[in-house]
Amino acid sequence: MFRYLLALFSLFALTGVPHIAAAQGQITVFAAASLRNALDEADAAFSKSTGTKVTVSYAASSALAKQIAQGAPADIFVSANIEWMDFLDGKKLIAPGTRVNLLGNSLVLIAPKNSKLGHVTIGKGFDIAKLAGDGRIAVADVKAVPAGLYAKASLTALGAWTAAEPKLAQAENVRATLAYVARGEAPLGIVYSTDAKIEPKVKIIGVFPADSHPSITYPIAATASGHKARTKAYLHFLSTPAAKAIFEKYGFRFLPTPVT
Repeated sequence: MFRYLLALFSLFALTGVPHIAAAQGQITVFAAASLRNALDEADAAFSKSTGTKVTVSYAASSALAKQIAQGAPADIFVSANIEWMDFLDGKKLIAPGTRVNLLGNSLVLIAPKNSKLGHVTIGKGFDIAKLAGDGRIAVADVKAVPAGLYAKASLTALGAWTAAEPKLAQAENVRATLAYVARGEAPLGIVYSTDAKIEPKVKIIGVFPADSHPSITYPIAATASGHKARTKAYLHFLSTPAAKAIFEKYGFRFLPTPVT
């Protein structure tokens, strides 16, 4: 028994995960669709270190926040914007002291990989409607989904919204937007740079100016009902250098100072 405990504590020292996380169990995470690949890898590393299983539901932040507000059993929420975390915070559904701005991202214009469109400079006066020609512009729902909200804000700031709006093909989340372009169903799409990076069937042809839309920030927090030892360990792990390396590999900006 002594040797077992010694080995166990040695494992925690190496991983940087608090020893309380060793208890077997499961946590449920509701996360923005754009996090799928990076968070899956981070979760696998966490589970390997702790023995705790992580189950993730990926969807638009708006849909997930509404589900949590209606009583869905989530332990952790990761939003692709500040507003939907604020929505739950205002309803006192976020555990106090657990909220952290975890990641940053950028907004890009994509086209199918075989498109004849080359690089375009996106700035004031950019005519995305003309660039789309007779085709549609794929975006996430501009009324609720963070990627769509960022897209609308940027197009509005650049003076392109009025002409672009009739040509929009709105999807339920940013990964569905990505799929429209990857399948060639839309000649243009607006997604996060991290989405474009994981899809070989699209290419980035332009980057939206960072000052044309609110800062793309992913806050994370434990829910009021999910604030327990396992979720504390999970939040801790996602702020470690090991998690930072994973997120940065997928193109995210890591915002918090890594902890040991």
